[in-house]
Amino acid sequence: MSVIDSMGQKAKACKGKIAAASTAEKNLALMEIAKALRENCGEILKANRLDLDKARENGMSQSMLDRLALDEKRVENMAKACENLTGLQDPVGEIEGGSVRPNGMRITKVRVPMGVIGMIYEARPNVTVDAAALCLKSGNAVILRGGKEALSSNIKLAEVMRGAVQKAGFEPDIIQLVEDTSHETAQLMMRANGLIDLLIPRGGAGLIRSVVENATIPVIETGTGNCHIFVDESADLQMAVELTDNGKTQRPSVCNALESCLVHKDIAEKFLPMMKKRLDEHNVEIRGCNETARILGSCVVPATEEDYAREFLDYIISVKVVENVDEAIAHIAKYSTGHSECIVTNSLENAEKFQKQVDSAAVYVNCSTRFTDGEEFGLGAEIGISTQKLHARGPMGLRELTTIKFLINGSGQIR
Repeated sequence: MSVIDSMGQKAKACKGKIAAASTAEKNLALMEIAKALRENCGEILKANRLDLDKARENGMSQSMLDRLALDEKRVENMAKACENLTGLQDPVGEIEGGSVRPNGMRITKVRVPMGVIGMIYEARPNVTVDAAALCLKSGNAVILRGGKEALSSNIKLAEVMRGAVQKAGFEPDIIQLVEDTSHETAQLMMRANGLIDLLIPRGGAGLIRSVVENATIPVIETGTGNCHIFVDESADLQMAVELTDNGKTQRPSVCNALESCLVHKDIAEKFLPMMKKRLDEHNVEIRGCNETARILGSCVVPATEEDYAREFLDYIISVKVVENVDEAIAHIAKYSTGHSECIVTNSLENAEKFQKQVDSAAVYVNCSTRFTDGEEFGLGAEIGISTQKLHARGPMGLRELTTIKFLINGSGQIR
């Protein structure tokens, strides 16, 4: 029996208890996790330092090191995220609707847990806690497989959480971590039919594509984020500078960071130098079209088709000067990954057109794409941001980790 089969059997054996647990019981377990994270912060950071040392030796980029790194504040934020989940409404058992049929049969549509959720993700150890906490609150068992870069951190975090849920009266196997980070274990998870009810990949484009193409179990495709900002001719240019800077430089290694800036031709001469001055503070490389290069000069690297389609996750931004809002929308339709897009404008007509015609999970007017986040949307910690359209789209919180069951009560009716 493979390690994934073994874990799947264990998760399947204990999923019934967590599915049937009361909200109070699940909240107690979340509070125990928060407490344990704080009490074990030193050990967690010690394990994280091992991962960081190996990552530096292997030449990991600064932006990716940021994704990997933990400090006291980030551990505290993970603990607070668990606590915040206790204040959110439990979707399990919610009645979605129902009816009484002409024959007297009573039908009720209720929310129930998915069962066993699998997570395959990369070098962000906070995902280990976010995913486990969300699965717990929504009544699911979870099997976690993080990347090799964060293995020491993930092992310690899983150990801490398993101890906490056991203290709260649950089987520790409602949270399991795959310590073998080989390609083979990922493939086994993708084919764990009958053991894993839903698989969620979270990471770079290559990982997500591999899971979507190879899985034989249900998958939610989470976002690569080639996110755009369009600075319209009527935009407040200082606002546009602030939003571009925040979207690109506040945390460039995450999926809701800006990757591309589109600028209306009528304000490009004024806006682009303002944008460059701000981005220069972070040494952001600009890859632009011919018009961008004409305005900004030789500092602009000529942009390729690949640049416009790429999620950089780094201090790099692609720029293009466009004729109007229609060209901006067409550019986004061609290159976007369907994650998050923004228009900066004072035109109600253009704002409404942009929000209606841009086909992405989150479409903003005059605010940063960095808000595409479960906590910022009031969902608590998120398990990922879906860029597909079936079942879930955008930040996925508790409700997105449940499904529907029909309960039918009768008095002997036959057909």
